[in-house]
Amino acid sequence: MTKQPTAMKNQNQRPGLPARQGLYDPANEHDACGLGFVANIKNVKSHDIVRDGLTILENLEHRGAVGADPKAGDGVGMLIQMPDAFYRKVTADLPFELPQEGAYGVGMLFLPPDDAARATIEDIIAEKIIAEGHLVLGWRDVPVDNSDLGYSIVPTEPVIKQVFIGNGKDHEQQAFERDLFVVRRLIELAVKAAEIKQADGFFYIPSMSSFTVLYKGLLLSSQLGPYYDDLRDPDTVSAMALVHQRFSTNTFPTWSLSQPFRMICHNGEINTVRGNVNWMAARHETLSSGLFGDDLEKLWPLIEEGQSDTACFDNALELLVMGGYSPAHAMMMLIPEAWAGNPLMDDERRAFYEYNAALMEPWDGPAAVAFSNGRQIGATLDRNGLRPARYYVTSDDRVVMASEMGVLPAAEEKIIEKWRLQPGKMLLIDMEEGRIISDDELKAELAGSHPYAEWLARTQIKLEELPAPTGEAHVHSDLPLLTQQQAFGYSQEDLKFLITPMLERGEEGTGSMGTDTPPSALSDKSKPLYTYFKQLFAQVTNPPIDPIREELVMSLVSFIGPRPNLLDLEGSSGIKRLEVAQPILSNEDLEKIRRISDIKDNAFHALTLDMTWDAASGPGGLKTRLDALCAEAEKAIADSHENIIILSDRGLCAERVAIPALLATSAVHHHLIRKGLRTSAGLVVETGEAREIHHLCTLAGFGAEAINPYLAFDTVDQLRDKLGLELTREEGHAHFVKAAGKGIRKVMSKMGISTYQSYCGAQIFDAIGLAQEFIDTYFTGTSTTIEGIGLAQVAEETLMRHKGAFGEDAVLKDALDVGGEYAVRVRGEDHVWNAGTVGALQHAVRGNSRDQYRDYARQINEQDEHLLTLRGLFKIRMAEDSGRKAISIDEVEAVEEIVKRFATGAMSLGSISPEAHETLAVAMNRLGGKSNTGEGGEEVHRFTPEDNGDSKRSAIKQVASGRFGVTAEYLANSDMIQIKMAQGAKPGEGGQLPGHKVDQRIAAVRHSTPGVGLISPPPHHDIYSIEDLAQLIYDLKNANPRADISVKLVSEVGVGTVAAGVSKARADHVTISGFEGGTGASPLTSIKHAGSPWEIGLAETHQTLVLNDLRTRIAVQVDGGLRTGRDVIIGALLGADEFGFSTAPLIAAGCIMMRKCHLNTCPVGIATQNETLRKRFTGTPEHVINYFFFIAEEVREMLAEMGYSSLNEIIGQTDLLDTRDAVNHWKAEGLDFTRLFTKIEADKEVYHSHGQDHPIDDILDRKLIAEAMPALDTKTPVQIDTTITNVDRSAGTMLSGELALRYGHAGLADDTISVKLRGTAGQSFGTFLARGISFELEGEANDYVGKGLSGGRIAIYPPKESAIVPEQSIIVGNTVLYGAVDGECYFRGVAGERFAVRNSGAIAVVEGAGDHACEYMTGGCVVVLGATGRNFAAGMSGGIAYVLDEDGNFESRCNMSMVELEPVTGELGNALTHVKDDMRTHDAERLYKLLENHARYTNSQRAQDILADWETYLPKFHKVMPTEYRRALNELAEAENADQPAAGE
Repeated sequence: MTKQPTAMKNQNQRPGLPARQGLYDPANEHDACGLGFVANIKNVKSHDIVRDGLTILENLEHRGAVGADPKAGDGVGMLIQMPDAFYRKVTADLPFELPQEGAYGVGMLFLPPDDAARATIEDIIAEKIIAEGHLVLGWRDVPVDNSDLGYSIVPTEPVIKQVFIGNGKDHEQQAFERDLFVVRRLIELAVKAAEIKQADGFFYIPSMSSFTVLYKGLLLSSQLGPYYDDLRDPDTVSAMALVHQRFSTNTFPTWSLSQPFRMICHNGEINTVRGNVNWMAARHETLSSGLFGDDLEKLWPLIEEGQSDTACFDNALELLVMGGYSPAHAMMMLIPEAWAGNPLMDDERRAFYEYNAALMEPWDGPAAVAFSNGRQIGATLDRNGLRPARYYVTSDDRVVMASEMGVLPAAEEKIIEKWRLQPGKMLLIDMEEGRIISDDELKAELAGSHPYAEWLARTQIKLEELPAPTGEAHVHSDLPLLTQQQAFGYSQEDLKFLITPMLERGEEGTGSMGTDTPPSALSDKSKPLYTYFKQLFAQVTNPPIDPIREELVMSLVSFIGPRPNLLDLEGSSGIKRLEVAQPILSNEDLEKIRRISDIKDNAFHALTLDMTWDAASGPGGLKTRLDALCAEAEKAIADSHENIIILSDRGLCAERVAIPALLATSAVHHHLIRKGLRTSAGLVVETGEAREIHHLCTLAGFGAEAINPYLAFDTVDQLRDKLGLELTREEGHAHFVKAAGKGIRKVMSKMGISTYQSYCGAQIFDAIGLAQEFIDTYFTGTSTTIEGIGLAQVAEETLMRHKGAFGEDAVLKDALDVGGEYAVRVRGEDHVWNAGTVGALQHAVRGNSRDQYRDYARQINEQDEHLLTLRGLFKIRMAEDSGRKAISIDEVEAVEEIVKRFATGAMSLGSISPEAHETLAVAMNRLGGKSNTGEGGEEVHRFTPEDNGDSKRSAIKQVASGRFGVTAEYLANSDMIQIKMAQGAKPGEGGQLPGHKVDQRIAAVRHSTPGVGLISPPPHHDIYSIEDLAQLIYDLKNANPRADISVKLVSEVGVGTVAAGVSKARADHVTISGFEGGTGASPLTSIKHAGSPWEIGLAETHQTLVLNDLRTRIAVQVDGGLRTGRDVIIGALLGADEFGFSTAPLIAAGCIMMRKCHLNTCPVGIATQNETLRKRFTGTPEHVINYFFFIAEEVREMLAEMGYSSLNEIIGQTDLLDTRDAVNHWKAEGLDFTRLFTKIEADKEVYHSHGQDHPIDDILDRKLIAEAMPALDTKTPVQIDTTITNVDRSAGTMLSGELALRYGHAGLADDTISVKLRGTAGQSFGTFLARGISFELEGEANDYVGKGLSGGRIAIYPPKESAIVPEQSIIVGNTVLYGAVDGECYFRGVAGERFAVRNSGAIAVVEGAGDHACEYMTGGCVVVLGATGRNFAAGMSGGIAYVLDEDGNFESRCNMSMVELEPVTGELGNALTHVKDDMRTHDAERLYKLLENHARYTNSQRAQDILADWETYLPKFHKVMPTEYRRALNELAEAENADQPAAGE
């Protein structure tokens, strides 16, 4: 019986995502989540398993999120085995009888409430079942109780029914299962084709199977059991329950997107899904299967547009499993281990992966995936181990796996194993065999099931092993090099800034101070097509990868040529495959491919197609030639069976114009996908146009499997001679290829993609300034938001370059164009910051002259001659235009109120001088605005106000991926804490502060060693998904409940949905940065080609938040290139509450835009730590204050003219914006800002007006603080005893914040607050734990233990009654001690991945650790008494580690690029006064002391055994010593000895 709740508002709400509107696009939605399963290994079915599945869900509740409606979750579900007895019971009264178990299937159906629509669909379902030869046994209404559903969910609730299907063909069960898959697909396609309006958003088939049944819905985790009566019935039994709790970035009710899907549930994100779906579609023609036969054709299109990434993955997995692969084999194809560069993998397994790699490109991204077909249940983790998954096994044959421990507590004495999923590894339970199959056994069996190595030897051709071609090479142009360079748009800057560093050092060039040139569509110059595409990057919903320190998971291997039939594993063993180790081909490599058919018994034929067009035909000739080119490619493959297509522009001459290589590549790639022929041939590009990293990446992203940039190589030869470099031609080319490879890895890794194979064709770009029609035709599926130029203008731009090369232009007669992109040049590209604007601003602020400011603002605002920014094309409607009356300026809110909305940008102490940093802080504090520390910490003396009342304390404390100087005290002294997810100049990348910039002062504030370089990792290692961000927000809010928590994002297409997720994760504030900002050092590729203008990102963010009803609960700030009051008004109209300024206040304080910030040579003492240069700093707080007052005055004047008295009245009122009349510009006139100016109607205010609801009132720490008051008030020692569960997160953090507020970083005496806990701790146990607090936990803990440890002590050991072997069991999760500053940790057990990542000074003892341990460590001491994973000590520049190496192969698992291994030597004595004294020596004594501590605090048997047999064990230890750290310590010791010869440290 269904109870109806009372619905509140929004009766007409439809289920599903809203249609694309304004800048909101449902395709950009993300989700992530908690998952788990419980299974009986022996396949014993019981109702307990179902009940336990529901319990797991309830304990994962904090991994989900709610939006504006507190009763509206993002969806949960449970997949179970077919409960046959239960269905017999409930169908007994129905007019049909069930056949034996296995001979019938159950279809779970979501149907529309509308009676007529439902009847139509039920008829379609019955018709398709019968047409396929099976029986409709009968129907059942699934009983539900919706009395607890949220008001926004009720109108979207479907009618839920089951259809029972009889096996009418007497097929065996697996064949029947395949038939049910086909039937389901036919029904889905038929319902879609019927276009039933009332079914939209309601109709969906959760499952149709004879093995499993899926109960799911748009429910909260606690509602699944109460909603479905079936799940509470004791006769509903199963031997497994797979469950999932979803967290999506939106609040739109979508029942179908709850997980699990038919076979999997997934926590993570598939970054390459656009390309994966394209490649699956492209296989249409080549796919055939003996098992499916003619049924295969009925499945297309296999993957529907508009699904989530996980749903697409599930479709692909189903096809593989139904097509004959085992679930484990299919999973290994979709999410392979890192095999290409892994020396530890055995040859047979590598052959398996390498062979399968040609069949299927990886679905790349962070992923923990649990999967089941009802007989086996398993889970696997991506190659980089980026999601948590822990499991335990009990003595009564149960396995429980979940995103965290503690979700289903079991008696400790029954648990016989506690472990975790490891990177690339798999856990598989075969319930029919009744056992757990280990990763090694499973993969050895699969790898040995076919002679993969033999198949490879027979079919694999490696390009580098082919003989060099003999005879005359292909046409080499007889045109002068200069003419070719001009025709392809080379400039002097390309040679100087881009190609020279690649040639000299084998790496791309760096720059600083962001970019202030116009977007390509606004430029008067001819721009390469590449520049209209901006690289996408990961922020929040998945992490970027570090391509240098984690190179072992990256791969540039590319396959050229046809892809085998995916569903014929053995048949494809005869098909040849051409493999290249990396995709940048030398001229010789390309000739090998061109003549590959000359080699005997070889199936390859390469055909070169000409991508030039007849100059005489003018711009119109381009389309004709493109159409012909696509037709030639199609004909060559379909009729002549050519299988490698080379697109070449070598035909360039005065009469032939080169088609932009990117346009030709993408046009052919998409044409072949549409024809189903793309997998029948490889695509190689031979072009003179591509010369920088971004060019190569765009070609790859739109389908090029390999690229030969021949003119770049010729240019390298020219520069080698000109610069007089002592390199051979081969070495010069090798340097360029090496730099290109590094650059491509960097760009892939920004998006979290690790393999070129899955990047190829993945289209990880958005377009800025290209028309939708042009994109739809040639770059299908790419986002473009503001329209722009089309094919005609692209042809114009190309012809401009061509005429420049072959025409009579005197300037270009014997020199390249100057460029002017990277520096201001005469006759070069326009810049916003030039001598005129910088001078005008500095005169205005120094003389406090409003007239001079007006002159400055006019130069920037009025872009009549030269367009520079998108907002330069906007027109603001004044009062008379919008039917209002102008008001007197006296009625407008005061300047003093307006300036409170201003903040200065995040520039760290370290990137800028202390004088500049403090000047900004003093100025903003006087104004009542906010200054930002940047990511380098802040000196403690600044927390106390000066005698004159000024304060140098920055109100905003930044927490970035390096966590430098982030202590409990630092956080306690903030008004706002900002999580820097990305920075405008180089989104998706980390940073590096070179050792020569780390002086005593910087090292002290960053808690590091002077002279040792510091690395900020590309990702925050505690934010791999949206629910991780929610956890960090929770940590920081606990550390300082008084501060607002802010998240800084960078503008890109899709940033709005991320911002909505950030709001649901309970951030109080979000910053949207434009790509043009950024003061720090950055690769030139990133400065120019990543991120988008803030106008686009801000508008999308505001629209998406309003659509989600989340706008009022979060403050939105915009920054990145704000310069005037008009910019502020436009920011407000597009949806910003607050405004950030970085470069302009620096200019006000004296910066002259030399763009040398990354060189430490700033001539005005701003961006330098050099003492002599710092003395040149002349800026004062008054200059900065004057600037902000001028801006606020300009804002007031404009508000008065518009007829409004306050900024709040205009926030989000985009109808007050229009495009300037008659834009007379050959490119810009195509721009259309309609989507940008779309106003989403709302029934309440659309600015920040409410606080977030932070769940920190009723938590464990409140109890701890109450009991610790004697210690906090009077330093009296206290002892506290308590239990803890996995929902008690961030234990100790709020307590530490209270302590730090009173006593600073120095804290209290050790053990003043001593806490003994029992149970399983939630995430972030002991985060920021302050000195004076000790935590002793009997039990285990989850991820992020001891994050930011600030002097406290943590000891964790298993319970006494536990049946496990501690040193072989996991006790703490991933990313333990991240950014720890000081303190001690002792763990009796093994830790997960990334143990002690970015540790700055804590001491830790652990009995084993996963991959990437001690990554980026800069201080402290780590002892590992057991095995480590791969990549130990990657990027470790300081601190030391001692590792027990019993099997003698530690060196192969250690990343030796920055460290050396030394023996542990020294006498046992009392020479050490403190464990951290002189880390160069006293090793044996230090290690002995730490082992004694470990035994004392955790009762470790392992430590006791080593101490008892010290002489035997000591030689088995390695000391891991960073080379840079040793050098810095020696220098410090020498300096100290010179000062005072006799004294110790």
